[in-house]
Amino acid sequence: MLHRVILGSIERFIGALIEHYGGSFPLWLAPVQIAIIPITKKQNAYGEKIRSLMIEKDLRVLIDTRDEKMQKKIREYELKKIPHLVIVGEKEAKENSVSIRSKSRGNIGKMPVDEFLKLVREEIESKK
Repeated sequence: MLHRVILGSIERFIGALIEHYGGSFPLWLAPVQIAIIPITKKQNAYGEKIRSLMIEKDLRVLIDTRDEKMQKKIREYELKKIPHLVIVGEKEAKENSVSIRSKSRGNIGKMPVDEFLKLVREEIESKK
């Protein structure tokens, strides 16, 4: 059996990071940075559009298109400590905007997609 010290070092380093942040990673380090939650199935297409924009900007994002209640989805992602939740409904789709819930700042409210992407990019670059 071969022993690889470097793998043990990586495991200890990851363990130290998880312990330091308590599993609540900052945006720049989080495995999933943004979760998109459509209110109903009608907004799934708009959510996919937003997801594509975010992926183009090199963000780690997922979309939850399950047929579950919105509050349940929000609660699940808050427990998973996802830094930003993007909620999209009929109003947001018409206005090309998103409603934001931030782990650190709570409910931010509605803002244009471009403005949100700029805010996220600044947060990542400044390593807040």
